[in-house]
Amino acid sequence: MSAFIDARAVPSGQAVETDLAIVGGGPVGISLALLLAGAHFRVMLLESGALEFDEKTQDLYKGTLAGDAYLPLEASRLRYLGGSSNHWGGWSRPLDEADFEKREWLPHSGWPFSRKTLMPYFARAQALCETGSYLYDGVKRQLTEPEIALGEGGIDTRWFQFSKTKNDVLPTHFGERYANDLKRIGNLRVYVNANVTRLRLARDGNRLKTIKVATLNGKRFTVKSKFVVLATGGIEVPRLMLASNDVKRCGVGNENDLVGRFFADHPCPRDVGTLVIFDGRMPGYYLGTVPVRGTVMRASFTPREDYRLKHPVMGSQTTVEYRDELDAIGKAAVAATASALGVASSHAAVFALGCGLEPAPDPDRRLTLDHARDALGMPRLKLSMRINDADFAHYRKSLAELGRQLLAARVGMLRLNLKERGQWLEGLDWGNHHMGSTRMHVDPKQGVVDATGKVHSVDNLYIAGSSVFPTYGASNPTINLIALTVRLAEHLKGLFK
Repeated sequence: MSAFIDARAVPSGQAVETDLAIVGGGPVGISLALLLAGAHFRVMLLESGALEFDEKTQDLYKGTLAGDAYLPLEASRLRYLGGSSNHWGGWSRPLDEADFEKREWLPHSGWPFSRKTLMPYFARAQALCETGSYLYDGVKRQLTEPEIALGEGGIDTRWFQFSKTKNDVLPTHFGERYANDLKRIGNLRVYVNANVTRLRLARDGNRLKTIKVATLNGKRFTVKSKFVVLATGGIEVPRLMLASNDVKRCGVGNENDLVGRFFADHPCPRDVGTLVIFDGRMPGYYLGTVPVRGTVMRASFTPREDYRLKHPVMGSQTTVEYRDELDAIGKAAVAATASALGVASSHAAVFALGCGLEPAPDPDRRLTLDHARDALGMPRLKLSMRINDADFAHYRKSLAELGRQLLAARVGMLRLNLKERGQWLEGLDWGNHHMGSTRMHVDPKQGVVDATGKVHSVDNLYIAGSSVFPTYGASNPTINLIALTVRLAEHLKGLFK
């Protein structure tokens, strides 16, 4: 078993060669390295941090914010081996078919392939994320307690699975879980404390010549690789590409001013609605996780794919958060509504709802370089954050549809709690899901990378991760970006045949 290489011990000025360099040791970078184990070409993994959290390394993430309130950039990611899997919640669900479709009412929508293209790669992604058997909505056939009955309409109960390691730790921390596996790979070298600070293009700008690596103790060296994969996330990938502007002033891959645009995260407003179930029966799998055939699962309320394609609503996942109470007016409203429907409400139970919702693609929600520089001399980032009123309006429409279906089935009712923009923004949380900033499209004028993840204008540079998502869905991105990584691994192997 070989040890990781500490980049701080590499002599300055040294030139290191490999066949494939992976920049970033988070879930994507680690998964890609594991998938390429035993290949007949050399692989290098460059991770900015080491095996534990370090404040000076984490400080490299700092940037400035403008527009709507958002999380501090240094607080939404972790910069050591395993990346943000070190603090993820383990929520997993494949994107829906509708997420890949072009919607005429939604500008910038549509992936360059369908969900069917990605489906063969989910089994391996499930294994890497340790999310158990592929059940999801198929679990409905195995429930001992029926789902909440809803009238016919656009909202349905859908299912998440959760990452769970073999040691029953929830969820899988990729660095800790796979460190020893990485050390056993004969064609892999892992460098820690290795910060890639520049992508050096050849003079014609069509090919990546070298990458520059720096450490916080002052060492500088270069890596020459036949192919490079950037896997540092939806904020750091565009920063590196924009800052690498010595050959092209616009930066690498930014000929059409798209790098850093369309940044997205899942807004997670709280207390979005108050749900009343007249008979008081709330299956436990709505309120929290439950084991099903050894797989950890939880239910949510989600717009159906056909409903989303026909109506102008974005994706969302509405979750039951906790038991709540009604005031006297609320209790009277419940009694009156139940009486009108001809059902009893003496055992009615009340629950608060939360959600994760999908924002529409927005080119003006973007990352740009700031004047300030970090300890390595790299420009810091400025995030111009926007959430549009239409995003809230789409979700409010889905909540209203859920309320209509509850009444139609005579099982419950729903009060919508948020209406004005200020109410939505008050206490708004975020999913920490950085997406879209190097979006995928077959047309270079509409996307940074092609359908394989290759940067359109650079022959040997690829991007892996959720920054390539053209639209975002409401599902947590991890299982989906790992499935994309499995697909990319197969493509990369073909380049060396």
